[in-house]
Amino acid sequence: MKAKIKHYIKEILLFIFVMSIFANVISLYKARDLNKSTLSLQTQKLIDASTYTIPNNKPLMLHFWATWCPICKAEADNVERLSHYYNVVTVAVNSGTDYEIKKYLDERDLTFKVINDKDGSLAKHLNVNVYPTTFIYNKNKTLLFSEVGYTSSFGLWIRMLWASL
Repeated sequence: MKAKIKHYIKEILLFIFVMSIFANVISLYKARDLNKSTLSLQTQKLIDASTYTIPNNKPLMLHFWATWCPICKAEADNVERLSHYYNVVTVAVNSGTDYEIKKYLDERDLTFKVINDKDGSLAKHLNVNVYPTTFIYNKNKTLLFSEVGYTSSFGLWIRMLWASL
């Protein structure tokens, strides 16, 4: 019996390892077309009607997501946790009115900053075609990392720590 359990555990770990590699390869492939230029955004209107100015000399995580995206729903708590410690602004793409997005956030206890990209123009500017997509910029607004698809809290933390150096 113990031998069978060890065998199953090895199979599960191997599967997780292979799927992790596969997911990273796909993410790298999808991220190759993203706009990798220095961040040009300065001031944006948030869904709470406030104006958000990208601060100077601080790293930034710019996260594109959508209310209709199941992977975005799974990743939202990771983004929420990070937003309490780092400069995080998110972009809800083709997700409805400000009111609809606020309702979505309230139902899930999410408080991160949100720009409503109603027509997808901001996403198009950065060549974002898949959701979620995350950009991490250093304090000089130079892109350090881009990730397409789900990213763990740990992965986001490590990238933001690196951007803070």
